[in-house]
Amino acid sequence: MLVAFARYRRDQNFVVLRENTGFVPTMAAGSITGTVLGGLLLGGIPSAALIPVLAALLLLSSTKVWRHQ
Repeated sequence: MLVAFARYRRDQNFVVLRENTGFVPTMAAGSITGTVLGGLLLGGIPSAALIPVLAALLLLSSTKVWRHQ
């Protein structure tokens, strides 16, 4: 993680983040919300039902990333 951070910084890619200041808080809020909801679901829904949902989400995400132009 530290090596990736150092490379990202060396390539001056943080300029992109400064130009899109609303992106980072929005992604952080979504991550926090997803973590809380996932934790709550874990106690109420059996993991046998959550694992296929997670697998489907990961497959959908990877497909969208793969097709991105």
